[in-house]
Amino acid sequence: MKFAFIDEHRGDFTVELMCEVLSVTRSGFYAWRGRPQSPRARRQAALVQQIEAVHRENRCIYGSPRIQKALERQGQKCSVNTVAKLMRSAGVRARTARRFVVRTTDSQHHHPVAPNVLDRQFYPERADSVWVGDITYIPTAEGWLYLAVVLDLFSRRVIGWATADHMRSELVSQALEMALKQRRPAGPLLHHSDRGVQYASGDYQRLLASHGLEVSMSRTGECYDNAVMESFFGTLKQELVHQARYTSRTAAHGSLFEYVEVFYNRQRLHSTLGYRSPVQYEERFG
Repeated sequence: MKFAFIDEHRGDFTVELMCEVLSVTRSGFYAWRGRPQSPRARRQAALVQQIEAVHRENRCIYGSPRIQKALERQGQKCSVNTVAKLMRSAGVRARTARRFVVRTTDSQHHHPVAPNVLDRQFYPERADSVWVGDITYIPTAEGWLYLAVVLDLFSRRVIGWATADHMRSELVSQALEMALKQRRPAGPLLHHSDRGVQYASGDYQRLLASHGLEVSMSRTGECYDNAVMESFFGTLKQELVHQARYTSRTAAHGSLFEYVEVFYNRQRLHSTLGYRSPVQYEERFG
């Protein structure tokens, strides 16, 4: 497959350079080019093309397990090991993230806080029985853009979100109002968040109470009490934010809309959901 890679990228790099980097000889490459491809080689070349297409269609963020599942649903039977091997030989890699942290939780306030009713029970049996919320940040050339999100814990679907240039309680209220409008929950519903001042504020608590939502909050310093929300933000940063340079908050908001509403909710294969998207999972099990 090294020779196939060299042949495919001759327009991008010199044969001499690629042979040196891949530790093969030029004479071996040209001898390979002179031979007709075997049926196995043709099958592998076709599979590499499918792998590259799936990789591009999914923002270049899929590793071998998700690519294998996507190929399987296209009718292509192959193992994860085969996909991983072909990805390595073709130089196809999932994007990796840069890491940095900005503190968004201010729990030093005098508002009442709720107990941790959720207690890390992250797998409810039905949709709209447990919602989780949190805030993160998006760097732009204009300064931070803050993002509040509400997830349905059953399907990991983003059901409400809002952005602003501040972290006041209006931000989280807008995200919750979007979730309430979209979902119109009818049964018992638990809302879990951290102990941040935005979630403990009187305005937010009144909004929860007016719709009959039970309140749960993480324990002090226990980020794993809201681990699913933390995982979503980690995914968002790795697959989108850390790959971009936003010139404005407006540009960042538009990028978030496309990622959340088009890609994450409807297309991205989620390992926890049996490699289905949140929308697909709800349609099948919700």
